This record gives sequence, structure tokens and C-alpha cells, in this order.
Amino acid sequence: MNPFDCKPQRADKVFTSWNKVLLKPYDKNSVDPYTRLRVILMSGTEFESVRLSNAFTRHCANNDVRRRLAFMRRGEQIQQKRVASLKPADESILEHTIGYEQLAVDLTANLAVTEKNSYVKRQLDFALLEDFDHLYRYADLMELEKGGDPKKLVGDYTEIMPGRPTVAEYRHPHDDVNFYINCYLNDLKTKLNINIITAAEQQTMNFYMNVANLYASPLGRKLYNEIAMIEEQHVTGYGCLKDPSATWWESLLMNEYTECYLYYSCYEDEKDERIKKIWEQHFEEEVAHLHEAAALLEQYEGKVWQQVLPEGGEFPELLKFRPQKEYVRDVLKSVRLTAVEEGWEELDKVPDGFRYFGYNDKINGRPESVGTHLVIDKAIAAFRCDYRVQKGDHPIKALADRRKDNIDIARVKGK
Repeated sequence: MNPFDCKPQRADKVFTSWNKVLLKPYDKNSVDPYTRLRVILMSGTEFESVRLSNAFTRHCANNDVRRRLAFMRRGEQIQQKRVASLKPADESILEHTIGYEQLAVDLTANLAVTEKNSYVKRQLDFALLEDFDHLYRYADLMELEKGGDPKKLVGDYTEIMPGRPTVAEYRHPHDDVNFYINCYLNDLKTKLNINIITAAEQQTMNFYMNVANLYASPLGRKLYNEIAMIEEQHVTGYGCLKDPSATWWESLLMNEYTECYLYYSCYEDEKDERIKKIWEQHFEEEVAHLHEAAALLEQYEGKVWQQVLPEGGEFPELLKFRPQKEYVRDVLKSVRLTAVEEGWEELDKVPDGFRYFGYNDKINGRPESVGTHLVIDKAIAAFRCDYRVQKGDHPIKALADRRKDNIDIARVKGK
């Protein structure tokens, strides 16, 4: 599929009445977990598109351009609201959060297994270990507060067990900054992967920042605030992979291409026929946005879209959500890695005076008192073991004990 070969629909066709925007939500008790993940992913993708367009407008003095951006942006807003309306009102903040973290795990894993750039793949694997741990801690909160069934929410697709403990994830800000990836020297799939994961993590960070002060229990509020800070670290790391030499026009085109790619991927992969039609509709609308972005690029920068996408515009391998349990288990072997400037190193090989240790100690204070540890402690006290969904023993012996939360591994040398 090449979206540049598709005839775009009339641009104003996207504008419609509210009864065609606010749709019937899915049934949270019967929805396929991966359908839920696609809804979260595409809502976040639309957020990213609106964010870029607004930032572009604020850096543009030409009101003719601003009007054309506003026209496109209004369509993106309508799409975001249509996707967001699929979330049912009876799906709690915590249930929605389990979806966010399952998305972070399975999206990251599915991108990583096809990623050709070794540096991008290492960043994906590194953050995957942390999102995997977040899923485990939110699941224990749900079990503790009797807020739902984590196993039912993730289905048979994703395991729930510890990753790199959240208390070990707090790194000095200088060590979350990565090298950027030259957009002209890497293949299209790498550029798409960077766009996709940055938008997804940005949305997760924003969601946690917004709901942290709304969550009912003090323990839950602690959890959301603490994990939101890690999501900020992930957004910094992934965002740094983007090529800063790309112009506003090139970034706009790449964003619209990414949306076309994702909606077409969702359409091809979706099992729910009603929602499948929404993905198809949005793909057709995004084709119109893509052609408009190409016209803007040519009119105002004198470039054709082939200079931004020299591969010819044909979609690479589509994104398909598939269980990646074995891949995640293999990545868990790197649990003791930490970030060192633009790279990664085993914690035991890091000098004793490295800034990680002082920063981590300052943020955690007493690790025994932080929310991400207390939630496991309380679950063990209540149920005699933590909550997990495992197909076998944990691959890391130090994380196998279900009656003790390990807060030293990857944080204290020699552990």
C-alpha cells in the first residue's frame, strides 16, 4: 500500500455532526485486549499530530499557512474524539492504565523485533524492561483494591511479573539524552518506529500527569506520580532519537505518513468489524491530510515528498500486535543495565561516584517508603504473595521470589 497513490477525498469531508463523532463504546467485558490497545495507540497518535501542528503554528508568521494547519488540525481533533469515544465510561482509570502499560510492553516489543537500527533497538529494549515493571505494579494495585481483574484485561497476550524495579529506574536527567538518528541514513521502518513510540510514551506521560491527583487512594496517587516521572524519562529518551535537522514541513509530512501507516495497520489487524470500519475511514481521511502536507512542503519549502521519503512511499511491514512473551523474557536478562550518557552499561561496571547513585538516592529517599514498593509489600501482606501472571518461573532468579519485592537489583551494585 502506498498512500501517495491513493486519490484523496475532499478535505472538508472530515467535518461532520456530533452523532457521527461520539460513537458507541466497546464493551469492556468482551473487547479483545488488542482492540483496546489500538484505541489507546490511535488516540495518542492523534494527540501527537495536534501537538505538532499547534507548535508549528506558534512558530509560523504566515497566516495563510496557519489557516491550512488549523483546517487539518480540526480534522485531527475530530478523529481523536471519535477514537476516544470508544472508551466506555465504566472503564476505570486503573483499568485504562493496565491498557496503557500493556500497550507500552507489546507495542515496544513488536517494534523492537523488527527494528534494524541497533541503537534504536537498544533504547526500545531498555525502556521495555521498565514499562513491564509498571504493568506489574499497577496490576498489584488493582488486585489490592479489588478494582478489576488484570488477567482478564491483558488476556493471554502478556505476562505480568517484575521487570527492572521502578525504584531503580530513576536516573540523572543527563543520562536520558540519546544520540539522534539521521533521518536520511536510516530506513523508513526505523523512522516510523521512532515516531510511533515517541507519541505513545508522550500520551502515557500526559495521562499519568493528569490523573495522578484524581486517583482516590493515597497509595494509587503515589504510584501514578512516581511512574509518571519514569514516563518523562522515556519521552526524553525517545524524543532525542528524532532528527533535529528535519524542518517543520518535513516533520508534518512524516507525522501524516505515520498516521496513514498506523490506521492502515489497525485496519488490517482489527477483529472487531465495527471498529475496523473506523480505522478504514480514518485512513482515508489521513490520506487527504498527507497529500495536503505534501503540497505545503512543495509550495513553501520547494521540496517534493520523495525527498523526505526516498523509499517511494510504499508502507514497510505493517504493525501487527502479536504476543512477544519469549522476546520479553529474553530482554529481561538485561535487567541490570543502567543508562550512562548516550549509552547503557551494567550497573556493577559503573564507577561508584557516578551521578546515578546520588540522584537515585535523593529521589527515592527511603526506597522502602515509596509507592511502587509499598504496593507490592501490601499485596504480599494481604495475599501472602504478589500478583503475577506467568507462564513459568521468572527468568531472573533475583526476581523470582513472590513473597519479597527486590528493590536492590539494578539499583545497588553487587545485587
